Amino acid sequence: MPKEEYEDPEVSGRNRYKFFDRPFLPFLQHMPLNVVLATSKLEIFAFPPETSKYAVIPLKCTVGTQTDYRDADVQTDPYSPEYVVCQDTIPELLTLATLTWGRGLPAGQAEVEMIERAREKRAWEGSLPPLSDIFHFEKRREMMNAMERKEWAFREGEIEKLQDLRLEVLKQLLRRREENQNELDTRHLNDQWCRLQEAKEAKMVQIQHTHVSNIRKLMRRGKNVEGKLQRRDIIKEYADFASQVYGPLSRLGRFPDNNSEDFVVRNHYLNTYEGLVELEACLPDFVTQPRIIPPKPRVITTKAGFLKRTARMDYELAEVHKAVMDKKKKVLEGKKSLRFLQKNPLPKPRLPTPTLEMSSYEEGEIEMAVIYLQKLLRGRVVQNMMFEGKEKRLELILELRTSHALQEDDKLVKKAEKQVTLALQRQRNLHEEKVSVIENHLGDLEGRVLADMFDFLSKELVRLQEERRIHAFAMLAERQRRMREAEESGRRQVEQRRIQQEDQIFMEVIKVHQSTVTSYLEDIILNTEESTAEEQARAEIEKIADEINDIAYEMENRRTYLQSEEIVAELVYSFLIPEVQKDFVKEKVRNAQRKHILAAHDIIHTYTEAVIHKNARAEERRKKREESEPDKASVSEDQTPGKEKS
Repeated sequence: MPKEEYEDPEVSGRNRYKFFDRPFLPFLQHMPLNVVLATSKLEIFAFPPETSKYAVIPLKCTVGTQTDYRDADVQTDPYSPEYVVCQDTIPELLTLATLTWGRGLPAGQAEVEMIERAREKRAWEGSLPPLSDIFHFEKRREMMNAMERKEWAFREGEIEKLQDLRLEVLKQLLRRREENQNELDTRHLNDQWCRLQEAKEAKMVQIQHTHVSNIRKLMRRGKNVEGKLQRRDIIKEYADFASQVYGPLSRLGRFPDNNSEDFVVRNHYLNTYEGLVELEACLPDFVTQPRIIPPKPRVITTKAGFLKRTARMDYELAEVHKAVMDKKKKVLEGKKSLRFLQKNPLPKPRLPTPTLEMSSYEEGEIEMAVIYLQKLLRGRVVQNMMFEGKEKRLELILELRTSHALQEDDKLVKKAEKQVTLALQRQRNLHEEKVSVIENHLGDLEGRVLADMFDFLSKELVRLQEERRIHAFAMLAERQRRMREAEESGRRQVEQRRIQQEDQIFMEVIKVHQSTVTSYLEDIILNTEESTAEEQARAEIEKIADEINDIAYEMENRRTYLQSEEIVAELVYSFLIPEVQKDFVKEKVRNAQRKHILAAHDIIHTYTEAVIHKNARAEERRKKREESEPDKASVSEDQTPGKEKS
């Protein structure tokens, strides 16, 4: 085996940090590792005296290191011991000598596939016929050709994989560039939007300021509508603490902060560096170098090492809070990607295209004619689309033709057209100049005429306004006179109506008194007649009852037992039995007539509401007629006592 040469590790050079580490000596470490002490910084101007009792501690110091070739976190390449190969043996492990740490190790899927291919190749080499065998030479050549084709196919697959990876990387780069460009565009749009918003806010502030200024001017004009000049009231201004004397406004040209620098305190010790240094030198030691005494920790355990009752609840609450926070911070781990080969599902095969079998030659001819007709229609559609596109872009085509005219005839035609166009432009300019001169003269004349006419019209407008104002004053006076006359006539009508109402009330009261007296006399007469008739009827009834009693008693005395039974039988036959038959017949008739009663009820209920509404309308009309004919109603009231007497 050839001697393997390794790169220079440069242990004492640039890779020194990979092979050395600081030793951990617990007896030199007074504080735990997770505690970081702040180094005391020397003040710039606080120099220690020369005769100091304590030595100056430097900011940096050299720490000893230990060297040892070992597998640790500071070593990148693991240690590989020397080996000895036995005679006539080739270990399989030596085939992987080309793999080093970071270049194939630790082995992944690609390295495993390479090892498997190497094993297959060694097995294939072992199965090849020897070169000394002439009879199997063709077989050896065929096997080698097949293996070579297989290797070329494998290499092509590897190249395709590399190309796919490069394409994927290129897509990612393009996607990232597009995202960056979109982000940059979004940032530019946001910046533009911010600038526009700032301009909008500034414009709004300016409009608000103008609005406030105009409102203030309008308020000032509203306070002095007549435009009179007012003198300054000095006493009132000094009595009002919100006046301009105490708080002048800057918009009126008064700036109370002028010459405010005169009241600023200027001190050498505060405004200069040397003065500050002198002040720091005068400060005591405990101001620049504070001494903090750490507080003593609270003892929460007993002498036996148990938690106190006061601290047990705090400890349990801290544990529960820690568990809740860990549960909140816990994030569900996503599914890890598979490390080895994955099975890609094959797509479903496409369904076969259905075909139509022709039963005769005529159907085939018809199908071919239909297909030809479809081709013609599709071609016509494409031709129409091309024609429409040409018509839509005809101006662009003409412009391209004019800009790319390369023939001499076209150039001459274009030049002639250009000269004609320039001549027309010059003529048009001359015509426009003449027209402008004429229009200027006409405008001057029109201005003079219009000025005179507007002067006359303005004077006529003033005269018409004065005339209309005088006419309006006359109309207002006439309207006020008519309103006063209407008010006076209304008051007279109200007074006459009130007098008529009082007369009507007096007449109604007299009628009520007369009707009350008449009804009172009628009640007395009727009560007297009823009492007299009742007494006479009672006397006659008592007389007839006495006579009937005498006759009944005499018949009772003469009646025998058989006559009594006969009377009882006649009473039963003539009263009880007919009454039972009558009830039976009534029940039978009632049952027979119940269906007719139900139908009659339905008919009655359907028309009841219409009749009720009709009666209500008739009652309303009757009341209106009675109100409209009060004389007839009074006559009817006079006739009511006669009717009651009858």
